[in-house]
Amino acid sequence: MNTLDIRLLEKNIDDVADYDFSNNKVFGSAYYVYQKGSIVFEKCYGKTGLSGDNVKNDTIFRLASMTKPITAFSALILAERGLLSLDDNVGKYLPEFNNVHIIDADGNDLGKPKRLPTLRNILSHCSAIGSNPQKMARMTVEQKQTIDSSIDFLIGAGLDFEPATAQQYSGVGAFDVLVKIIEMVSGKDFQSFLTEEIFDPCEMVDTTFMPSEEQYERFIKMHGRNDNGENYEFKMFDGCTFGDFPCTHFLGGAGLVSTLKDYGNFAKMLLNKGNFNGKQLLKEETFSLLCTPQVPQSIMDWNERWGLGVRVICKEEYPYLPVGTFGWSGAFGSHFWVDPVNEIVAVFMKNSAVDGGSANESAQNFEKAVYSSFNI
Repeated sequence: MNTLDIRLLEKNIDDVADYDFSNNKVFGSAYYVYQKGSIVFEKCYGKTGLSGDNVKNDTIFRLASMTKPITAFSALILAERGLLSLDDNVGKYLPEFNNVHIIDADGNDLGKPKRLPTLRNILSHCSAIGSNPQKMARMTVEQKQTIDSSIDFLIGAGLDFEPATAQQYSGVGAFDVLVKIIEMVSGKDFQSFLTEEIFDPCEMVDTTFMPSEEQYERFIKMHGRNDNGENYEFKMFDGCTFGDFPCTHFLGGAGLVSTLKDYGNFAKMLLNKGNFNGKQLLKEETFSLLCTPQVPQSIMDWNERWGLGVRVICKEEYPYLPVGTFGWSGAFGSHFWVDPVNEIVAVFMKNSAVDGGSANESAQNFEKAVYSSFNI
């Protein structure tokens, strides 16, 4: 195990933060690094908009797809309690899926699938639900209002391929199906379930689908950059934290907002295999499923493969992060990972309409900054 040099780490992260400001990639950003039981770096940079307050560790960011690991963890809680199985197919809970067909992007009906997708397929992006961008683009504002209206759309749109024969990322669609099932078997709405089972135990006081007025005042503005390379405040839809899906539609794939402090707590709990300050949220053997690659190498022979709601580094060819590291990113640039080998948790927060997703330059620079900071 390598130990981080705190002074070098601060210099390296200062440099990558400065690079983002020099290239008009953010209004503000926040970084958190934890190793071997201690926070070794926690620092915020910049403003919450073109003008405004300084970014702080309780500034609220839109998580986008960094919602997915939280949704995956919630499904494992219910699996451990015997209320669902990852190998159940969706038709067990939602019989309307029993007659679903495979339909391509041009609307051609390719017939019924040989088998229905399972909950494991949803969490590892092999479900064929909502993974075709052309089909998802046809979803109307009305169909985005609730989970039920979303699921009606997804059934009508059909599966995108034979489930479990390929992997194709589903940004929001498949996770709506999972959230519906979680609500059915738990008897609670998804926000309440997460609050009771994850947010309260992990002291995540600002993580929510439905921000209060006070929390909205702490939001960072969405960063935009025009064709001249100048910053501007990108206009978001009112009452929405992701696209034009209303906050009351609990998007298990993208809808949560959070803070650096809150998500740091969640990630620290993951490093501790489901334990937060002595509270065991999952048994270790159940937790291990989250960070175990679920997609066969024959389908996904990459440096990384999907676990349950996370990516898992599988080959030494991946730069910086060692094999076994897992984490996720968001469309607006947020990024985190958990490195069990070096006992490191790292969280990066930004909200920008440019340079987002897992390959965003800011996130990759953060990885390099951390793994260039070991004591020699």
